Amino acid sequence: MTSQEEGDDHTKDGTVDLRGNPVRRSQRGRWKACSFVIVYEIFERMAYYGISSNLVIFMTTKLHQGTVQSSNNVTNWVGTSWLTPILGAYVADAHLGRYITFVISSAIYFLGMALLTLSVSLPDLRPPKCTKTNVEDCEKASVLQLAVFFGALYILAIGTGGTKPNISTIGADQFDVFDPKEKIHKHSFFNWWMFSIFFGTLFATTVLVYVQDNVGWALGYGLPTLGLAISIIIFLVGTPFYRHKLPTGSPFTKMARVIVASLRKAQAPMSRDPTCFHELPLLEYESKRTLPIHPTRSLRFLDRASLKTGQTNKWSLCTITEVEETKQMLRMLPVLFITVVPSMMLAQVITLFVKQGTLLNRHITSNFSIPPASLVGFTTLSMLVTIVIYDQIFVKLARKLTGNPRGITLLQRMGIGIILHILIMIIASVTERYRLKVAADHGLTHQTAVPLPLTIFVLLPQFVLMGLADTFLEVAKLEFFYDQAPESMKSLGTSYMTTSLAAGNFMSSFLLSAVAQVTKNQGRGWILNNLNESRLDSYYMLFAVINLVNFIFFLIVAKFYVYRAEITDSANVNTEADKGAR
Repeated sequence: MTSQEEGDDHTKDGTVDLRGNPVRRSQRGRWKACSFVIVYEIFERMAYYGISSNLVIFMTTKLHQGTVQSSNNVTNWVGTSWLTPILGAYVADAHLGRYITFVISSAIYFLGMALLTLSVSLPDLRPPKCTKTNVEDCEKASVLQLAVFFGALYILAIGTGGTKPNISTIGADQFDVFDPKEKIHKHSFFNWWMFSIFFGTLFATTVLVYVQDNVGWALGYGLPTLGLAISIIIFLVGTPFYRHKLPTGSPFTKMARVIVASLRKAQAPMSRDPTCFHELPLLEYESKRTLPIHPTRSLRFLDRASLKTGQTNKWSLCTITEVEETKQMLRMLPVLFITVVPSMMLAQVITLFVKQGTLLNRHITSNFSIPPASLVGFTTLSMLVTIVIYDQIFVKLARKLTGNPRGITLLQRMGIGIILHILIMIIASVTERYRLKVAADHGLTHQTAVPLPLTIFVLLPQFVLMGLADTFLEVAKLEFFYDQAPESMKSLGTSYMTTSLAAGNFMSSFLLSAVAQVTKNQGRGWILNNLNESRLDSYYMLFAVINLVNFIFFLIVAKFYVYRAEITDSANVNTEADKGAR
C-alpha cells in the first residue's frame, strides 16, 4: 500500500483512538464496531425496561401505593432518568470524552441495579404482605425501606445519565460522513439502533415481567442486573475497534459566550463585509481535524458576537463557527418543545395502560395468565416489525420519489408519529368507555378483586399502534437531534431527545395529579384507586385534544425550520450521495 493510499484510509471526521492518534477506517469503526454497541444496547435495555415496565405494579402491590402516587413515582423516576443525560452530555463534551464518561457511568448504573435487587429481595426492606382491597388501607413502607428502594432507583438514574446520551453517539461516531458509503450507513444506523433497543425491551416485557409476577421479584430484578453486567463486558470487549472524538469544551460555556458577546454589542452597527467578522484560519481547524461553518441568515442578531469591534476578550468576540454552532442548538429548541407532548403519551404505556390490564381477564389458558405489563411487549414487537419494513421497503420506495436518502425528512417522519398519537388516544378512550360499560353491566363498578369478563387483549390496539408511532416519531427524534447538532455538540444534541422524554414524564405527573384533584373536587374523579369508578376515558380524550393542539404548533415549527447544511458541503465533498441528500 502506498503512502497516499495509507493517507486516504484515515478517517476525515476527526475521530481518533483512545491515545488521540488518527485511525484508519479499515481497522476501526463501521458495523464491526457498531455490533458491540448494538449488542450492548440489547442487554442494557433489557435491564432498564425489566425494571421500569413493571415498576407501577411493584409500587402498588408491594409498597401499597395508590394509582396516582404509584403512577407519579414511576413517571418522576423515568423523567429523572431522562433528565440526567444533560449532565452526562456536558461531562462527555467538555471534560472526559464519551468513552470514559460512559464507562464510569456504567459502574454507577450497575451499583444502582445491584442495590435495587437487594431492596426487593430482603423481606425487611419492604412492608408486610397485604390482602385488603384498597391498598391505601395497608401498612405503608417505612422511611428506611423507601430510602433504600428510591435511593437505588435514583442512583440508577444518575448512572443512566452518563450512558444514554453517549452510547448512541459513540455508535454514530463509527461512521465517517466524509465517506459516501459510511454516510449512507449512518442513516440506517439509527433505525437499527432503535431495533436493538426494542429487541431488549421485548425480552424484558415478556420473560422478565412474567418472572416478576409469577416467580418472584428477587429473581425478576436479579436477571436484569446480570444482563447489565453482561452488556458492560460486551461493550468493553469492543474497545479496540472503536473510533473516538475528542472533547471540545463545554457546549454550555460556548453558547453562553456567543449570547453574552452579541448582547454586549447590541448597539454596534452591523456590517455586510465578511472580513469584519472574526474567524480562525482554515489551517487551525484542519490541525484539529474539524471544519469551519459558513454563516447563515437565521438568528442574525447572534452574528454580532463575531463582529470585530476592537475587543478581543473571549466573552466579547467569538468566531463565526461558534456563532453558527449556537444557532444550530437554538434552532432545535422549538422542535424540542413540540416533542414534549408526544413524550407524555409514552408515559401512559407503563403506567395507566398497564393498570387497566390488572382489572381485565388475563387468562390465556386455564393454567397461564399474561402479566399486565407484558402488553408493553406488543408495543415492542410492533416496532420491531414496522422498523424493518420502514427501513427496507418504505425508505427505498420514498427515496425514488423524493430523492432524499432518508425517504422523507425527519420532521415529516415526526409528524406522522404525532398523528398516530392522536389516533391512539381516541382509540384508548373508546376502549376504556367500553370497559367501564362492561363493569357497570356486571355490577363490578365498585369491585377490584374480581376481573371483568373482558379479555385483556381488548387493550391490544393502543399498545400495537404505539409501537407503530414510535417507529416514526422516536427514531426520528433521536436522529434529528443528533444530525442537526454541530459536530462539537453531538452529545448535547442527543440529550435534547432525553430532555424531551424527561419533560414529558414530569408533565405527565403534573397533569395526572392536577386532573385527579380537580375532578375529585368537582364530583366523580377521573383517576381513582379503583379504575372501575374512574373516568380514564375522559382523561384519554383530553390527551387526544392536547395532541391535536400540539400538532398544529408542530406544523408551524416544521414550516419555518431550516435544516443545517451538511458538514461535507462545507468541505466541498461533491459525491452522488451528497447530491441525493441535497
